[in-house]
Amino acid sequence: MEKPPLKLVKNGSERSEGSSGSGGEDKGRFEYFGWVYHLGVNSIGHEYCHLRFLFIRGKYVEMYKRDPHQNPGIKPIRRGVVGPTLMVEELGRQKVNQGDFYVIRFCNRLDEMKKGEIACRSAGEARKWMEAFDHAKQQAEYEISRGGSTRNKLNMETEINLEGHRPRMRRYAHGLKELIRIGQGPETLLRQSSTLGAGRPDGYIEGDTGDAIEANEWKCVRTISGVRIFEDVSDSQSGKGVLVKSVGVVDATADTVFEAILNIERHQRYEWDMLTGDLELIDSIDGHYDVVYGIYDPKFLTRWHSKRDFVFSRQWFRGQDGTYTILQRPAVHKKKPPRSGYRRTKINPSTWEIRSLNTPIASNAPRCLVTQMFEIDSSGWCRWTKSHCSKFEKSIPYALLCQVAGLREYIGANPALSLESATTVVHSKISDVSVPIGEYEDGEVQDEFYDAIAADSSSSSEDEESDSDEHDNKGSKVKLKNVSWAIAGLALKRTSAPEANKELDPTVTPISIDPTQCHGSLHKAKDGTDTNCWASPSGTGFMIRGKTYLKDNSKVMGGDPLLKLIAVDWFKVDKSIDRIALHPRSLVQSGVGKKLPFILVINLQVPAKPNYSLVLYYAADRPLNKSSLLAKFVDGSDMFRDARFKLIPSIVEGYWMVKRAVGTKACLLGKAVTCKYFRQDNFLEIDVDIGSSSVARSVIGLVLGYVTSIVVDLAILIEAKEEAELPEYILGTVRLNRLRPDSAVNLEGQLGVDKLLYDECED
Repeated sequence: MEKPPLKLVKNGSERSEGSSGSGGEDKGRFEYFGWVYHLGVNSIGHEYCHLRFLFIRGKYVEMYKRDPHQNPGIKPIRRGVVGPTLMVEELGRQKVNQGDFYVIRFCNRLDEMKKGEIACRSAGEARKWMEAFDHAKQQAEYEISRGGSTRNKLNMETEINLEGHRPRMRRYAHGLKELIRIGQGPETLLRQSSTLGAGRPDGYIEGDTGDAIEANEWKCVRTISGVRIFEDVSDSQSGKGVLVKSVGVVDATADTVFEAILNIERHQRYEWDMLTGDLELIDSIDGHYDVVYGIYDPKFLTRWHSKRDFVFSRQWFRGQDGTYTILQRPAVHKKKPPRSGYRRTKINPSTWEIRSLNTPIASNAPRCLVTQMFEIDSSGWCRWTKSHCSKFEKSIPYALLCQVAGLREYIGANPALSLESATTVVHSKISDVSVPIGEYEDGEVQDEFYDAIAADSSSSSEDEESDSDEHDNKGSKVKLKNVSWAIAGLALKRTSAPEANKELDPTVTPISIDPTQCHGSLHKAKDGTDTNCWASPSGTGFMIRGKTYLKDNSKVMGGDPLLKLIAVDWFKVDKSIDRIALHPRSLVQSGVGKKLPFILVINLQVPAKPNYSLVLYYAADRPLNKSSLLAKFVDGSDMFRDARFKLIPSIVEGYWMVKRAVGTKACLLGKAVTCKYFRQDNFLEIDVDIGSSSVARSVIGLVLGYVTSIVVDLAILIEAKEEAELPEYILGTVRLNRLRPDSAVNLEGQLGVDKLLYDECED
């Protein structure tokens, strides 16, 4: 039977099921399955770490002790439902079972006590599992959107607890014809340390540059072993040194290169790194930050220099486009005081960026662009660029510049690394595997996934017995399949929307908005030299999707914002406050605010000590066009909003490392951090909890350290995903000029009033 064409809609709000075949076949479902570690704490407080086979079909999740494809008829030990309130967070690289793994945490947005964790071998596999759970969440949202009995069914599945109950299992029909294998299977998970193999990114990476126009002007000044060396010759850079970078193309996945850079195993490091080959991990702050100690013997450069040692921190994260960023800075740690016989030195602050490159359709060879950037003293650099006899070749900065070349040659000399891809496609005729039926009958599976994954899986005697059987009976002859993801076809409906310039009601006469009547706690900039203030720049500094983006991926320069920024509040709070628009001090509650046709309130909740809230008020001079994309966003579901709410950052002025950490790529905020939406009267408030993501917390922590010396531009927009929604437009912009944290207004005096307002709103 022919399979429907494969197509996925990222926001999951519009989707139609494939036609049903005979024998109860359900082709309108995607399926993911593979090996992971299940982490948790049992009833007596002991931590456990079990190798498990995870299976996702639609919105249902099941966990097995063995691969059900190899063991037909085996029953799951855990099962659950992925509901629309699922929150997935990548905790980063952590030690699991004496190896380095990437941990993913699941929790319920409405009940943070419901949590669960799994561990994956590589960052690429972790990314794939996060996408799988996102698809399952979309499926749950789609079923809710059908209303009626489905909504009641999901509510029943959430409330009823059937711990220990096993649902009926049935054979599923011949709909699965294609398997996509990802990862290296449990035999790799069982190793005590992670390897360099990783997954090939699938999916398009938007463009070759960021979504904001940068001020750097790079000039190629030298080529070393095929790696280009660039110097920033612009006048806008800060600092007394010279900003340089080395850029090279590596024939491997971004995941592979990322693992190689983070790996501190000596014999592998010696093959490509002439400077930081001897490294020792001395502290791990969280899954995205650690501190490393290294020694360096410069005798091959000059015999007069003593041995050196250094301590530096590493901070890393992966963007939504799949680009990895690693920040390396000099550090001091009490575990490694100055050492006798060594001269303590400081490694130049540097960054790594690893970005996947699109490859021709006929080629399966992955490629990525690797960039290392750092700032060095201008005197030695200038002599080197002008003379081939300079001693710069015997300096630490030169050794750093050569790391990209060494990394490229190392991976090129190891074909297993450059050719290994965690994504392979094979054809299969699987038809007799026992899995859950496509549509569970009412009452069969009622546990939510949080309960199933967080359940005590080590206190059961059956679990322990099965675990020992897995290793004792099979021993070294264990043959377990690689991580496999099977995706059945999805037929999709398409929504239509009028042109973007009709977002506001054209039949209503625009009102005049007087900015002098709108006041916030942060003042508007008087001129370009003013500080601790805000302004509203045009959208020309941002690149957005053009009319033909779906055909040629072209982007165009943004225009003037649709909404007008009328005020900004800069508050200081002990605890993050939601629904801040209901506060008496909010502009929304003023006489001017109540007369505006529509206000978009963006509440950026900044985690710190104390916490801060940066509140942006954007106003429309006319009511919204009810058929516009903006109206669908304002009055739509949280799932739709999460999939469309986009922010583009740009550090206009400031320390170069902060620029690299923040980047210029667009970010879907609802996918990166927790966003809460509050629609009432003439406004929509979006509460952005930056502290809900460990990656966002670490980046904002770096930004706050330099906030008094940086100028930040932000653009907000609604992502266009259908041809009728293109071209995109800038919804609003803001420029924050050298904010002072001590100028934030304390809001704690009104908390009692806030509570009354919130309670009244809830009623």
